[in-house]
Amino acid sequence: MLQNIRSILIGITEEGDAEERSSALTYGLALARQANAHVTVQAASLKLTVTHAFISAFAEGLVAAENRRLDGLARAVADSSQRAAAASGLACTAQAPQLAYPDLIRSFSSLARAHDLTVLDAEPIALALDRGLIEAVLTDSGRPLIVVPQGRDTFAGDRIVVAWDGSAKAARALNDALPFLRAATQVELISVTGEKELGHTVPGAEIARHLTRHGVTVNVLALPAMNGDVAETLRNHAHLTRADMIVMGAYVHSRLRETMLGGASSS
Repeated sequence: MLQNIRSILIGITEEGDAEERSSALTYGLALARQANAHVTVQAASLKLTVTHAFISAFAEGLVAAENRRLDGLARAVADSSQRAAAASGLACTAQAPQLAYPDLIRSFSSLARAHDLTVLDAEPIALALDRGLIEAVLTDSGRPLIVVPQGRDTFAGDRIVVAWDGSAKAARALNDALPFLRAATQVELISVTGEKELGHTVPGAEIARHLTRHGVTVNVLALPAMNGDVAETLRNHAHLTRADMIVMGAYVHSRLRETMLGGASSS
């Protein structure tokens, strides 16, 4: 049993792609079954608007028709999600809001604050709606987030890699992940050296003692950065050890610098 996880928010964005399939939904439901948690599914659609004064009535009709189509698709996803949860014996609340982009981001961030964690699909396109939700949860919700790669449909947490650089964000992520770390059979605390100065941070051995007091058996490793790339080093180690999950603090760079999550977080 995954202790202290009682409410899970799963976010699905309906953007009209019939071939698009959410791994976050199946992964989140599988996690909820193991934790015996309540599930909230938000199947959201983006409301398209007409802002130019000279747009024709025909164009306005096309936009309205597309909004109705997306709203219908989102409602169908919400209904099917509720049925899937019920079939698994899970209590589930499903909703299908259609909002303009800023309102949708604010609404989802607020909803995330009322849950133990959020589950979202990974989104490789920097400006896609899912990427905006990921950044909003990380920066504005105050709650942990699981980002699910496409094709990862079943929750697993036996082998976990924790990225540790001694920072406040890393400490927050590690402690948010304690329910998963306690249930895991193998936990590795990885410090990647050679990319930035770690001399004035909390060392891995010290935080390992903290984990041990919480009933977590942990191995501490220091790995040199592969070609100065922290993300590649973590990915390579996770692949070699067949890790189920990477736990790390996330950094969001200023949008004057980047239009996506910064550095290792994005990679």
